[in-house]
Amino acid sequence: MNGVAAGAGISLALACDVRIASEEASFNSAFVKIGLVPDSGACWFLPRAIGMANALEMAITGDRVDAQAALELGLVNRLVPPGQVLPEAQAYAARLAELPTAAIGLIKRIFRQAAQLSLEETLELEADFQDLAAASDDHIEGVLAFLQKRPPSFKGR
Repeated sequence: MNGVAAGAGISLALACDVRIASEEASFNSAFVKIGLVPDSGACWFLPRAIGMANALEMAITGDRVDAQAALELGLVNRLVPPGQVLPEAQAYAARLAELPTAAIGLIKRIFRQAAQLSLEETLELEADFQDLAAASDDHIEGVLAFLQKRPPSFKGR
C-alpha cells in the first residue's frame, strides 16, 4: 500500500495474507463520517486483524491511522520506504515461490479453520493436514535436501 487505504480499500488490504505498506501510507475507516457502517468485509476482517477494541475505535471515530500506528496495531506486516512497496512485495513473493507452496496452502487452511475450532479440534486438523503434507513430493525433497546439505527445490506437489 503506497497511499491512503480508506473505506473498502481497508477491506481489500485486509483480505491479503501479508500487507506491506509505505512509511507514508495511512488507513481510514471513514464510513461513520457520512453516517454509514463499514462494509466490503471490514466488519469481519478488521477485528480479526487488530482486535475488537482497536477495530471498534477505528470504525466509530473514523480517525486516520498512520503507517507506524498501523504496524503497531497489526494492520500491516511491515513498512518500507516510499517507492519500495512494489519491489519489496515482489521480493517477498519470489521468496514464497521458492518455498513448498502446497504446505503454505495447507498452513493457510489450518489457520483459517482453527479460528473457529477448539484446541482439541485444531489438534486433530493439524494431524490430518500433517499426514497430507508428509505424503507430498515437497516433503521428500525437503528431507533429502536437508540430508544432502543443499537448498531444496520445491515443486508445489
